Amino acid sequence: MGKNLFEKIWDAHVVQNVTDGPTQLYIDRLYCHEVTSPQAFEGMRSRGLKCLRPQQIVCMPDHNTPTHDQDKPIEDPVSKTQVDTLAKNAADFGLTHFGMMDKRNGIIHVVGPERGLSLPGMTIVCGDSHTSTHGAVGAVAFGIGTSEVEMVMASQCILQQKPKSMRINIEGTLGWGVTAKDIALYLMSKLTTSGATGYFVEYAGSTVRGLSMEGRLTLCNLSIEMGARGGFIAPDEVTFAYLKGREYAPKGDDWDKAVEQWRQLKSDDDAVFDKELTFRAEDIEPMVTYGTNPGMGMGITQTIPALDTVDEAGRASYLKSLDYMGFKPGEQLLGKPIDYVFLGACTNGRIEDFRMFANLVKGRKKAENVTAWLVPGSWMVDAQIREEGIDKVLEAAGFEIRQPGCSACLAMNDDKIPAGKLSVSTSNRNFEGRQGPGARTILASPLVAAASAVTGVVTDPRTLM
Repeated sequence: MGKNLFEKIWDAHVVQNVTDGPTQLYIDRLYCHEVTSPQAFEGMRSRGLKCLRPQQIVCMPDHNTPTHDQDKPIEDPVSKTQVDTLAKNAADFGLTHFGMMDKRNGIIHVVGPERGLSLPGMTIVCGDSHTSTHGAVGAVAFGIGTSEVEMVMASQCILQQKPKSMRINIEGTLGWGVTAKDIALYLMSKLTTSGATGYFVEYAGSTVRGLSMEGRLTLCNLSIEMGARGGFIAPDEVTFAYLKGREYAPKGDDWDKAVEQWRQLKSDDDAVFDKELTFRAEDIEPMVTYGTNPGMGMGITQTIPALDTVDEAGRASYLKSLDYMGFKPGEQLLGKPIDYVFLGACTNGRIEDFRMFANLVKGRKKAENVTAWLVPGSWMVDAQIREEGIDKVLEAAGFEIRQPGCSACLAMNDDKIPAGKLSVSTSNRNFEGRQGPGARTILASPLVAAASAVTGVVTDPRTLM
């Protein structure tokens, strides 16, 4: 019996299997940001330990960084403390650190792949649930807790129970105006936020193979929102073309040898998965969420499910969610007035996302009732935006580009959606208060966000394309 790709990468990194216990797994890359690392560093200090392999650890702030005036001291004292503490810890332990205003800085899950730090066949961890993003390059990448961050610092290993394996096949051609974000929201609407709990997901099929690298990063980013431990895509020519020439990718003969090895990273034809599902691309339209978890999604032309279609045990929480959002069963979201639009996050803060947004708003004007925050995922993305003249298109349409950071994805920095306001967001979570206390969030693709930004209401982008 053949092996699937997850098993191949996992087995290649096993140091030892603990009897009646977890696996000791070797880790190739640890990413640290400012929120989940301070206690890990303090634990190392208290035990007099040094990082075993500091060259395999990369640190950068992203959650607390402001998206304006980054050349000035951070005003919020909590954010400033966390960002400054990460810089000190990285210096004390001799770790690579991409600080604010460093042109290599950005959201850690955007910077890792774009700098060639995340490579096929690696095991990658970070104290952040959306570490699954890096699976798009063909790596086994997953989020860990702060105590596990300390474990990796000290030993370059982690103790983990081996997840089950799942393959999700998506076959066919995506419709006009349908993006990787819509694929992810569609899968969550079908599987729910717990449908992949306990599994590591391999995305496969003709639709997935046809995605750009940016699209693959978006799809893998949202794996955790289905409950999965992580998600990944077998590396192919798209992967190699994306990584070639990146700062930390192999060079010269080493590149040729690496690609030869990476070509072997695929599931065997007779591989068996614990679960396998197949979906049709033609069934997916632009998606929006209507509730307070990412699984509460629907096609943009559909109506919010009627109460009698919801399992009786979940009806109270369903109504509570809709009440928070100010929506009712049976309603359409099309035409709902909005207040904010957010383009960015580790989900949709890449150059392709800005290209999509700019192409749709070109020749139009931002609606007066909408406040729009357009936030690149890194300084590299920011540079690409300006090199391609996207900034000029956006400015002509009345939009302003902010500085890189996690921004309004979560309420840990200055970019908070005010209470009661309705936001169309390209980020990854729509929990109560996720974008700010009392904020209401509709998750959507960059195209839906762009269409809604110029009309001032929830809009199907296909009507403007």
